[in-house]
Amino acid sequence: MAAENFSLGVEADGIAVVVWDMPGRPDNVISAAALEELEAIVERVATDEAIRGVVIASGKATFCTGIDLSMIEAMARRHEEARAGGNEEAATGALFAEVQRFSKLLRRLETTGKPVAAAINGSALGGGLVLALACHHRVVADAEGLALGLPESRFGLLPGGGCTQRLPRLIGAAAALDIMLRGRSITPREAQTLGIVHEIVAADDLVEAARRRVADAGEARQPWDREGFRMPGGPPYSPQGMQMWAAANALYRKETFDNYDAQRAIMSCVYEGSLVNFDTGLRIESRHLTGLLRGPQARALIRSQLSRRELDELARRPKAEAPTEIRRLGVIGASTIGTGIAYLSAAAGIDVIVVDRDQTAAECDKAFIARKAAEEIERDRRDPASGETTLQRIVLAADYTELAGVDLVVEAVDEDGDSKADVMTRAEAAIGASAVLASTTSTLSINSLAEATGRADRFIGLHFPLPVEKAQLVEVIPGRDTSDHTLAVALDFARRIGRTPIVVSDSRGFFTSRVVATYLAEGREMLAEGVPPAMIENAGRAAGMPLGPLALSDEVGLESSYRIDQPAGARHGSHREMCAADRILEDMVRRGRLGCKSGKGFYDYPADGSRRLWPGLADLLPESLAPEAVAFETLKQRLLAIQALETARCFTERVVTDVREADVGAILGFGFAPFTGGPLSYIDMEGATRFVARCHRFATAYGPRFLPNALLCDMAQKGDGFYSRFAPDKHRKPAA
Repeated sequence: MAAENFSLGVEADGIAVVVWDMPGRPDNVISAAALEELEAIVERVATDEAIRGVVIASGKATFCTGIDLSMIEAMARRHEEARAGGNEEAATGALFAEVQRFSKLLRRLETTGKPVAAAINGSALGGGLVLALACHHRVVADAEGLALGLPESRFGLLPGGGCTQRLPRLIGAAAALDIMLRGRSITPREAQTLGIVHEIVAADDLVEAARRRVADAGEARQPWDREGFRMPGGPPYSPQGMQMWAAANALYRKETFDNYDAQRAIMSCVYEGSLVNFDTGLRIESRHLTGLLRGPQARALIRSQLSRRELDELARRPKAEAPTEIRRLGVIGASTIGTGIAYLSAAAGIDVIVVDRDQTAAECDKAFIARKAAEEIERDRRDPASGETTLQRIVLAADYTELAGVDLVVEAVDEDGDSKADVMTRAEAAIGASAVLASTTSTLSINSLAEATGRADRFIGLHFPLPVEKAQLVEVIPGRDTSDHTLAVALDFARRIGRTPIVVSDSRGFFTSRVVATYLAEGREMLAEGVPPAMIENAGRAAGMPLGPLALSDEVGLESSYRIDQPAGARHGSHREMCAADRILEDMVRRGRLGCKSGKGFYDYPADGSRRLWPGLADLLPESLAPEAVAFETLKQRLLAIQALETARCFTERVVTDVREADVGAILGFGFAPFTGGPLSYIDMEGATRFVARCHRFATAYGPRFLPNALLCDMAQKGDGFYSRFAPDKHRKPAA
């Protein structure tokens, strides 16, 4: 077999240097082709007497960025097709054999009797780090930004290849679980302290340092293959082990609410594997990984990760448009949104002009942006030198003439149509004819705002979820007259500042605000029913949302919710529950309890920072139910179902036209339960038939807002799903 991804050279001293350099790719990944070549290399190492040791190095800037998710997706798809053929046992056996392949390869590598060293020049993630762990020596370059990590749990997988058995035996179960369960990356120094890395050397000396380790190595055996090996931290039934596992299980439950199959499988692999010998542990791991690949959650999470990658690569960008570059950006109105956009853009290397109403306001803006930079430096997200460079790229002014020469102007003033029209008219007079004008409105019509300008073809909406500097999403909203060039400029800008863009149609609340509003409203519906507030909040978190609906209402601002929700009652129909929930919101606004910004809302926000539910909520409730009278699981299902229903409505109404954008937008925009893969994936995972039946039950019990639309009913009748009917390559197909 001709090698394309690896080269192997044996030097005079018998040490083979294997260089991994996949053609046509920026990084090395463990693909099917790479795996096949690596198997041949390991077999040669094992059988060629001229080879007495091996160094594995990379020809890329990174060592390896992990398993090719497309390969994993293909494995799961082959299994599904084989199951559909009727022989489930054979299908599962074939999948198990595929899963074991990487594990067996690495076991063969570490038991050849010949020393192997990994020369890690750049980041080693996922399968790349797993490969390094199977080497007897790990030497890492002292390079800025180099990360070692195991992100598989974020994709609904566990780090296979024997990682769940090697890492705990190397550094102890507690430290290994912390890395694997969180899917986090660590620095070389932290890895060396933990015992994962043997040596950190200058980048120029990396391969030679790895060669020296191989040349000086004695017996090439891993610690777990040596007689008398003991698990660091002790086995589960030792005094140390019992304490660790009790704490680990409690932390796992607290942080995941047992929603994530992969994290549960990782816990099981480490626990069960620590009770048996290493090779039995490898088989246990392969069984758990096979189980994950047979289930719907891993497929949904892998799909959402691949979808995000496609959107980051601007899958929705007009193909005929040439690449554009924003060199100078204008921001009008340095609100929280405006300053966030200015800071993000400057950090991305764009020169920014911020225009506010007067010099005093501009000085306040400057102080606010400086605080953002200081916070980034304090959290080690930016070094002082780059923070200063970022600030130097931002010019604050009170005169619109400073906007001359900008490529894009982003308006971020208050949500008032007249105010926005005024600032855009003034901006138009100052900017060039080719410049694009954008609005950050979250409630006003893009088409209506475009009519107030003289450049409807060069006008577009850019909706940034809050907080701008943390949220990873931007909604790009073309108007009816927006040109393809303008859309391309907006998408290129989103990519430049490191945000994932989704393209949505002009409608009230657009997509993310409209859907998350149903989550907030359902929390108020539950309050109106008399459900204890703490149960509502716990149900939201247990369902997988980052915050309970009452806490998130405070973050959004109750006044904003009240303004946005005015037409909601008409949309959902006039019924007692909605009216009661509306009255609660109206009463909160009337009392001046507007949320975080006012220091009081559904929660109190004392100066010590210990947020707690407002005791006065009990006085607003028409009745109060005993906790034992409330079905907690039903609360969770309602909170997810109402958002999924609204997403399906948005899809039918063509507010979103791509299933990828609906799912990725919901996860990044407002934190829709990530373990589901997104609201449309959630419906597919449940099955449309089961989901629609549940919604009908909820509509009978709680009101017509739960009635499924015609598309969902049709899918339920035909046993169809969003990703089968509206595959991404068919995303322009009408939803109804």
